[in-house]
Amino acid sequence: MYQPIIKPITTMIMFILFSFTQLLAKEKNAKVELINIAAKQRMLSQRIAKDYLYLHKNIAMSKTQKELTVSLENFFASHQILVQSIKDDEIKNLLDFVKLSSNDFNTTIHEEFSLDNAQLVLDLSESMLEGSQYVVDSLKDSIEVEESQIIEIAGRQRMLAQRIAKYYIAYQSGIKDENTVKSMRESILAFDSNLNMLLINKNNTPTIRNKIDEVNKLWKIVHKFYNNIEKGGLPLIVFNTTDKITQKMNEITHLYLLTHK
Repeated sequence: MYQPIIKPITTMIMFILFSFTQLLAKEKNAKVELINIAAKQRMLSQRIAKDYLYLHKNIAMSKTQKELTVSLENFFASHQILVQSIKDDEIKNLLDFVKLSSNDFNTTIHEEFSLDNAQLVLDLSESMLEGSQYVVDSLKDSIEVEESQIIEIAGRQRMLAQRIAKYYIAYQSGIKDENTVKSMRESILAFDSNLNMLLINKNNTPTIRNKIDEVNKLWKIVHKFYNNIEKGGLPLIVFNTTDKITQKMNEITHLYLLTHK
């Protein structure tokens, strides 16, 4: 007698639950994508500083100038996306600070080159990196999904590759303090550790596994050059190989994003 009434109600509940699940999934995917955007900001903070220093060493001038221009444009465009998408006041305050640092950076690179300005560029890139990392961590804390962790690790590799090149050329540009060498060596160790985690990730697809293997083969050869920061002499090799690694890690990060959508 009550069957006709129960059926429509059950159907409606199922529809509501399905719609709610879809909404949550869409929201999670949007946040995971924001994590990727914020993570890419970390890489750009290091790349623009690296490009600035390479330009003033007159190395790969045409490529470096183009890369610097595009990277700055991408950084400011992505910053706007983050500002418009994130509602948390604490994160917004941090984004305001990142914007101030990036504006100071943009001003400094158009001034006459000096070691003081080069050091300032390094310091500003560190502030931009720290702020972007805070945004990544805050977004990660707001969603409890396993895939956000592996995406973040893959995305971090892009930054570390550029950071390695940044400190390599900083040393060759005359910033030969202990911090430069220490930061370089720490970046190499961090990249190596993250790469090992990616290699054993149980959710790697065959395509992802092949691409990580490509990075691993290249890394086994070139990381020895990076460790010889004090010897120097290979700035163009460092520039090209770290850019190649960054590109490959960007492809891997996007594959992880597609796999978990």
